[in-house]
Amino acid sequence: MEKIIFHIDVNNAFLSWTAIELLNNGYNYDIRNSYAVIGGDPTARKGIVLAKSNSCKKLGIYTSMNLYEAKKKCNILKIFPPNYKFYNEMSNKLFELLNKYTPDIEIASIDECYLDYGKVKKLYGDEYEFAKKIQKEIYEKLGFTVNIGIANNKLCAKMASDFSKPNKIHTLYDSEIIDKMYPLPIEDLFMIGKKTSEKLISLGITTIGDLANYPYEKLFVYFKNQAGFLINQAKGIDNDFVNSESYIPKGISNELTLSKDITSTTHLYPYLMKLCEAVCIRLRKQKKYATVVCVILKNNYFKRKTHQRKLKNATNITSEIYMQAKEILDEMWNDERIRLIGVRLDKLVDNVNYQCSLFDAVSDDGVIDNVVDVLKEKYGNNIINKASLKTKIK
Repeated sequence: MEKIIFHIDVNNAFLSWTAIELLNNGYNYDIRNSYAVIGGDPTARKGIVLAKSNSCKKLGIYTSMNLYEAKKKCNILKIFPPNYKFYNEMSNKLFELLNKYTPDIEIASIDECYLDYGKVKKLYGDEYEFAKKIQKEIYEKLGFTVNIGIANNKLCAKMASDFSKPNKIHTLYDSEIIDKMYPLPIEDLFMIGKKTSEKLISLGITTIGDLANYPYEKLFVYFKNQAGFLINQAKGIDNDFVNSESYIPKGISNELTLSKDITSTTHLYPYLMKLCEAVCIRLRKQKKYATVVCVILKNNYFKRKTHQRKLKNATNITSEIYMQAKEILDEMWNDERIRLIGVRLDKLVDNVNYQCSLFDAVSDDGVIDNVVDVLKEKYGNNIINKASLKTKIK
């Protein structure tokens, strides 16, 4: 069976989905065709551009720009707040539409996914024609456009979907990598961060082709064990399969944008505890237990990374979740300036199926958590907190 992977990416998702919401509520024009951005409160930390129209892009307004600076570039700029609840609804509609055709879908983020088309090609025919059909159906039924990349692996499908936008379909088959991918600037290579690309450029590696053909032994001097990964990325080598398990939303998460950048784990711990309390309260309300804990960080360059751990035993006890999250944070820490932190609980189950050893300590934490949940629901979230949170989170 031929391996054919789609990468489907919503064009300018937050702006497009806000435009649809406004039009549904009687707004008299489509903000996608105007000078408009999606952004938070201009007076607060969140006062940055999250998404911008093409008209704004032509004026030099970019994602993560301060709204004050954006307004200086465009005095008729319209700023619209994000509506994450509606974004989730639109995201779910997209994935439900795709799921009609195949269950082999891997969600990469709220606005993008991978689809294993090779398994259903005999049902639907030529992949390019099917991509056009999907693109048309998404626009007619949901009101927004998508880019679709088609390739023989996930890496190249992702690269292809970014070639040019909006509403485009691109291919990057194994046979096209040298012609289509090698000439691209090194910073365009997927999963190559700003610091890595700067270091590569300092070595004279300015294109993806340069990296693909660079001697491993020389690259190893600068990047150690990462050298092989970098060269394989540049050659378009990726053996990862579409993980359809991630299509089923079985997680609970919460994130917090910090009032200022934080540069140490010690100062992040209180926020991590607060987030663990929040997700565990929701977990217990659903009478569920988590088997995977994930910590999310976003640095001051807006680069997002996650790290997760599978638990030996499922739990919904806050102290146990926090202990795991704290260890995960320590493992992933690399002295960055952090502006956002989050916790996600995944692979939720209905029961805890394990037997305690005679030597296991019996904990009352679960009982205490349930009592605290009742108090907070009745009197508010601030009625009772960990002593550490009272003194460290301001």
